[in-house]
Amino acid sequence: MQSYGARDVEKLLRLSRSTLRALVEAGFVTPARGARNALRFSFQDLIVLRTAQALIDANVPKRRIMQSLKELRRRLPDSMPMSGLRIRALGKRVVVSEREGRWQADSGQYLLAFEGDPAEGSLDVIEPAAQAEATPPDWFERGVALEPSDANAARAAYERAIADDPSHVEARINLGRLLHETGRLAQAERVYRDAIRADAVDALLFYNFAVLLEDIGRVADAMRLYESALRLDPQLADGHYNLALLYEARGRSTDAIRHMARYRKLVGG
Repeated sequence: MQSYGARDVEKLLRLSRSTLRALVEAGFVTPARGARNALRFSFQDLIVLRTAQALIDANVPKRRIMQSLKELRRRLPDSMPMSGLRIRALGKRVVVSEREGRWQADSGQYLLAFEGDPAEGSLDVIEPAAQAEATPPDWFERGVALEPSDANAARAAYERAIADDPSHVEARINLGRLLHETGRLAQAERVYRDAIRADAVDALLFYNFAVLLEDIGRVADAMRLYESALRLDPQLADGHYNLALLYEARGRSTDAIRHMARYRKLVGG
């Protein structure tokens, strides 16, 4: 099953790092740990996080939010639904609309179609097909949606996004990561180098490129890129963690301790 890193979630859901950390610490989701101890979020986690933030903004009590999200997670599909899945805060209730009908998230009870006001507190998880067809396709968003089910189609969508807008750094980052994850290391390196040649300056770009270089054994180059990523984003916890391990392996204990201490402070460990 496809998973997403913390930076992917922040950009997709337009959440700040502090907000994402607070939602995780509040127990709304329990992300997995991937390579190098990085947080990995599932498709279900993305929906739950977005819903949790919307309900918090709507002043729904935390206890009601937790009840609703527990039932919502149990019923959500494992991949992106192609019909218009909508999640709404109607008063103090959480209502989910899907092809089969409408149900109340905290109890699972199905609701009559006319109950509630669809415009009140509405949260669209994906755009309904009729509306999507009326606007030009966003190839980057399409790539993100396709990743859980069709990596090749997602790759093609990212390539189309880059062709339409060579300055689209996020598309280059996701394309490079996807190529890396599917074992196409040389292609992934070309994508990252092309991004840098296009004057892209992005902490996640440098971090992902560093992970790739580390995986193919070019440790010194990887360390320089980790340092570049951390200069741009000192809050990048995984960068501190990876760099600490590399410094430790090279006998640079002082640097290793400094970065590991920073990592532990950022993750609250």
